[in-house]
Amino acid sequence: MFQKFTTVLIIGAALATAACNTVRGAARDVNSVANCTENAINGGQC
Repeated sequence: MFQKFTTVLIIGAALATAACNTVRGAARDVNSVANCTENAINGGQC
């Protein structure tokens, strides 16, 4: 029983870590697009 619980706990932690990295990557992409758009509006380049 303890081994199954430990396995589920480790898999859950791995999935949570992967999801967190995905959200961070998406946030960087959105931030990059926002910066590019702001630069283009102000006459600059991306």
